[in-house]
Amino acid sequence: MSSKSVPRNKIPWYPAIDEEKCIGCRECFEFCKNEVFEWDDENNCPKVVNPLNCVVGCSACKNLCSQDAISFPKIQDIKEIIRELRERKDGEFTK
Repeated sequence: MSSKSVPRNKIPWYPAIDEEKCIGCRECFEFCKNEVFEWDDENNCPKVVNPLNCVVGCSACKNLCSQDAISFPKIQDIKEIIRELRERKDGEFTK
């Protein structure tokens, strides 16, 4: 999915953490080299602190999570958002 013509801040693609399911294994935190997560020692789980660092379409951290504690928006919804943004009548994006 190519989103290069759409500003990243307009694409709501990033993980959400279910703290109730998270067991604090750190797999997602250690895997992600884009600094999307920060480790929360108090709650022993990752926090999404840089959501726009997440690569659009990447869900590798979700696939690593044995507890299914990470979720993403539906990829089809994201594709629709990107399509709509590309087709804006004025052809420009607002920041």
